[in-house]
Amino acid sequence: MLCNTTATDKRSALRRALENKKLLRFPGAFMPLAAIAIEEAGFDGIYLSGGAFSASLGLPDIGLTTLDEVATLTRRISDVTNLPLIVDADTGFGGPINAARSVIEIENAGAAGLHLEDQIHPKRCGHLEGKELVSTTEMVQRIHAAVGARVDKNFLIIARTDATAVEGFDAAVARARHYIAAGADMIFAEALISAIEFKNFAEAIAPTPLLANMTEFGKSPVLSVDELQTAGAALVIYPVTTLRIAMQAIINGINHIKMHGKQTDPLIETMQPRKDLYRMIAYQDYVDLDKKIAGY
Repeated sequence: MLCNTTATDKRSALRRALENKKLLRFPGAFMPLAAIAIEEAGFDGIYLSGGAFSASLGLPDIGLTTLDEVATLTRRISDVTNLPLIVDADTGFGGPINAARSVIEIENAGAAGLHLEDQIHPKRCGHLEGKELVSTTEMVQRIHAAVGARVDKNFLIIARTDATAVEGFDAAVARARHYIAAGADMIFAEALISAIEFKNFAEAIAPTPLLANMTEFGKSPVLSVDELQTAGAALVIYPVTTLRIAMQAIINGINHIKMHGKQTDPLIETMQPRKDLYRMIAYQDYVDLDKKIAGY
């Protein structure tokens, strides 16, 4: 699939979609090919998870990836999909001035938005214990810097708060309201523990939209689209789902080859055929272009 939609158009389309008040679904893509699959399946957008990306590099999600690495993958995903991409920018890779540069780099890479969180740098996975937060004042400075750095006003600045698990629900809502006042376009309330908490949070920050994280094996229950819509969420991400599916399939497959000595059925039947892979990566389009230009 070749992308024929500009970054500007992707951002404005996402803004319009949010105004329709229908829950938007953004599965995570840890590589460009996964993003193509997500678009072909008919989802509303793509999410680039810091946790999935770091895991794909063989690293834990503790702030070890760099802005340059994230921006590079952002560009590669943006280049192959017509869907808007939201990027996990962790803490902004440092202080407020680093958050500003993160916006510049990630916006230039073609994303439709990013989220910044209120953990200290380096951060921890949002569904693990031991998280530490910066002050509300420092997070507000990050948001001010991010908002001031964007060029396209449709580029979403999303503020993530991890305060529910650290300071309690009411404190998280209070922080979120300060982040909205600082210019955040959306709030990402991490690690809420029930559908009621999602509903109460959405109502507390209305009309600012709420992003819900439906990661597996975390603190939040896995809620359906209907449950999230009823709770008032505006957008849901499935950050690590595709990575978990892919890794379990890889483990099963290589163990099968180790046991049987070759790729026998039923393993072959679980694989993507060559023709389907070539279709997804627009192989023939590149061949045709090469013939047209160079006669190859």
